[in-house]
Amino acid sequence: MPHADSLILTLVGGFVLAFVFGMIANRLKLSPLVGYLVAGIVVGPYTGGFVADTTLAPQLAEIGVILLMFGVGLHFSPDDLMKVRKVAIPGALFQIAAATFLGWGLGRLLGFGNVEAVLTGFALSVASTVVLLRALEERKQVKGEIGRIAVGWLIVEDLVIVIALVMLPLLIVQPGETLSGGELAASIGWTLAKVAVFVGAMLVVGPKVLPWVLVRIAHTRSRELFTLGVLAIALGIAWVAYAMFHSFALGAFLAGLVLNSSPLGHNAAERSLPLRDAFAVLFFVSVGMLFDPSILLREPLAVFGVLGIVIVGKALAALVITHRFKLDRATGLTVAASLAQIGEFSFILAALSMSLGALSRQTHDLILAAALLSISLNPFVFALVDRLGARPKPPAKGSEEGIALAKEEAAAVNPATG
Repeated sequence: MPHADSLILTLVGGFVLAFVFGMIANRLKLSPLVGYLVAGIVVGPYTGGFVADTTLAPQLAEIGVILLMFGVGLHFSPDDLMKVRKVAIPGALFQIAAATFLGWGLGRLLGFGNVEAVLTGFALSVASTVVLLRALEERKQVKGEIGRIAVGWLIVEDLVIVIALVMLPLLIVQPGETLSGGELAASIGWTLAKVAVFVGAMLVVGPKVLPWVLVRIAHTRSRELFTLGVLAIALGIAWVAYAMFHSFALGAFLAGLVLNSSPLGHNAAERSLPLRDAFAVLFFVSVGMLFDPSILLREPLAVFGVLGIVIVGKALAALVITHRFKLDRATGLTVAASLAQIGEFSFILAALSMSLGALSRQTHDLILAAALLSISLNPFVFALVDRLGARPKPPAKGSEEGIALAKEEAAAVNPATG
């Protein structure tokens, strides 16, 4: 059995190097995601030395995608979104449209077909939740108006991506296949009907069944069984969604959304967090393994172009919307800087597009290069907007933001009170 140790070697190599490079990135005041991606590049087939199992890593990454989407559902708050819906919904949709249009234009200049060019722009339009929350937490703005707007904005982007992940396999015609307009419409209609039935069942039956199951498990007073129960729900529902319409993402998201509304939703999030973090790391490592760093030397102008769309194009689109809704300068600049990067959902969309034959390896590498560079440059973007007037002001002591900040500081000093 020459490959019997491939799983162990992949896990050891991925986790150890992700830890080492993640620590280095953290010391350099960069997001640990940069370190995880670099770890993947190091163990990938495009660099010398140890090479991880390139067929096994994507399967581990798929589990990471499921748990990431489960986490998005667990932390999705319809109430928070409704508070900022007047800005977040049109802002997110406008920014997605602007980035997609700019990506299409750049893609056509680079010689891409229309479908590949549109998918490139679409992949560049979605910011990373992990990077955004980290930046706002460092600035103590998660609980304030700026944080609510930025997070609500990102929630809308995430929902658009979930829908896209379901619909994309239907819209991409494989080479050699021909579909008439009627056949395509019938296929889309049938899939949408299955999605509607699945979503309806989850939102109607799920809130009655899943919390009941969790309560029964909690009565066993076994932490292990509760954790296994949460993971079984997430993975099981994701598998059902995949069997119905080839999308792990929607099932995992809905499972998290239903559990989020249950009395034990907080406990479910807490129990699944360590495993979600671990497989999320493997997800980013596997993405790095797919990246050929030589594209930075082979196509520097193309890399510069996609990076310009992410940092400049998306930021300007956010500024247009925030100005249109008469938000103050500091809020507009901070939201723009928060969204001037791309991450996990761009990777997922690019990988799916490549597997469907709609995206070339080179275009996939361009998107990964834009992600790696934009995440690395995000702290410098914040430093720039601070100079332009986005530096956060300390909230008044008696205000809602001031009270929330005081609680966070007290929890940091004495975790038992948090």
